[in-house]
Amino acid sequence: MKKLLAITVLTLAAAGIVTGCSGKDIGRDAALEAAFNDAGVSESDTTRLKVSEDRDDGRKVYEIQFDVDNTEYDYEIQASDGSILSSETENRVQVQSNSQNGSDDAVGQNGQNAQNNGQDDGQNAQNNQGQTNTQTGNANVAVTREQAIETALSRVSGATEQDIRIELDRDDGVYKYEGDIIYNGMEYEFEIDANSGTILEWSEERF
Repeated sequence: MKKLLAITVLTLAAAGIVTGCSGKDIGRDAALEAAFNDAGVSESDTTRLKVSEDRDDGRKVYEIQFDVDNTEYDYEIQASDGSILSSETENRVQVQSNSQNGSDDAVGQNGQNAQNNGQDDGQNAQNNQGQTNTQTGNANVAVTREQAIETALSRVSGATEQDIRIELDRDDGVYKYEGDIIYNGMEYEFEIDANSGTILEWSEERF
């Protein structure tokens, strides 16, 4: 009987240790409040809000991501006390594909450089133009960025352009739009053929 009692006491003590190690959890809403206060924004200012739970070195954390205008915020909040373990911001620049004006400006500037600096510099100007077009996404594709956005958003009722991120990529010589939509507790990832407009891949995940 005494042995059984001792085992019971040890079991309860072990359970108490485990509970103590896990600590309290401030909850999702308090973690969000900590992130919003640090960023100086309110939830109504944000789009693409995503909250997930994870473990870091044995401790529970909240990973929080949201956008305000063209700035993306990423936070890691400790669940036990709401302290901010890490925070990052990234400014995102929307680049238009098939930008005729941007292409003309590059050609005009490079042409002037060629006239001023001779044939060698003209070759450099052509190289610079090609580099500029690659970086800005001025690829010869049939589907514009705006059309690809419309295609993706048509599959997510209520989502707007503020909820989507998209970029033109080239894979094995094939141009396609890759991106994601974060809206209403869901994350949608997609790939769209940049010449046919066909949705090549589509996945959905609730968080």
